[in-house]
Amino acid sequence: MKIAKPVNLSKEENAKLKKVAHSNASPLRDVVRARIILLAAEGKSNLDIANNLNINVNTAAKWRKRFLQHRFKGLQDKPRNGPKRIYNAGKVAEIVNTTLQTKPPKDTHWSTRTLAEKMGVSHMTIQRIWKAHNLQPHRVRTFKLSRDPRFVEKLTDVVGLYLNPPEHALVLSVDEKSQIQALDRTQPGLPLKPGKCGTMTHDYKRYGTTTLFAALNVLDGTVIGTCMKRHRHQEYLAFLKLIDRQTPLELDLHLIVDNYSTHKQEDVQKWLSKHPRFHIHFTPTSSSWSNLVERFFSTLTEKCLRRGIFRSVLELTSAIDLYLERNNAEPRPFVWKKTADEIIAKLEPIYAEFYNTM
Repeated sequence: MKIAKPVNLSKEENAKLKKVAHSNASPLRDVVRARIILLAAEGKSNLDIANNLNINVNTAAKWRKRFLQHRFKGLQDKPRNGPKRIYNAGKVAEIVNTTLQTKPPKDTHWSTRTLAEKMGVSHMTIQRIWKAHNLQPHRVRTFKLSRDPRFVEKLTDVVGLYLNPPEHALVLSVDEKSQIQALDRTQPGLPLKPGKCGTMTHDYKRYGTTTLFAALNVLDGTVIGTCMKRHRHQEYLAFLKLIDRQTPLELDLHLIVDNYSTHKQEDVQKWLSKHPRFHIHFTPTSSSWSNLVERFFSTLTEKCLRRGIFRSVLELTSAIDLYLERNNAEPRPFVWKKTADEIIAKLEPIYAEFYNTM
């Protein structure tokens, strides 16, 4: 039996290979090749490496041999045969810059054919260049950056409650999901079948709306919730009283809320002043993502509301109440992991780019 040659690595080579092997950003081919060499350095045979990584034994032998001959250069793909590139780098740069910095006269964005006509190339050439530079002019994403002058202060306060909740207290993420519609489809949908997804008509009948007031217990994932007809400070005040009744009186309550005017109304403030165990923490403006109860609303919509058929508001509220009951029977908390400093560090370049374009 032919025995594969041993692979010996320096400390630098070992560190570099491990970085690639455990990277989530590196291409899969590079990750696999790095793992082959690391296993070879441990004394594994090509057959053992192939079984370990679920690859062909010839693949393991090939990259072991290439690494022994050329070290890291050997792990790179060799130039492939094929037609030579028709357009030079200058033409490619011109196409990329035109895509990024201009718009067609009558349209909001370039298509492969409109840009191909302008640049005097085929639309397939435009498509290949866009793919190589990860350009997708047809796509757009919505965003909203907070301009709250106390953004850092509020974010640090809220995230601190998630990561280090105070003792002898409950942290509740509070908000309202307003205008939940009781909808019935105009025709029955077709059921799920092998190879075919379920269907529902695009049009619907409206039977009224309700508003869900919810307080998510950050610690255990339970939710205090109730549906009300309207979305005013009177309903919000009634919900605060409900929270007061359904939580242990000996515990302080730290409520995380957004900046909706209802939460700051005079009658609400007077009631809070008479109930000192309530402590209100406001999220930064335009930062609903920082309120964990929004994650619960997303799950509620996905699992209960979006495909639901409700022929009255009563049916809708009954379905929501049942979902809350089942959630509280087997709660699963949402775990916040990012620190305020990590979030701020990630947002800094986005804010810098935003203000540079203004």
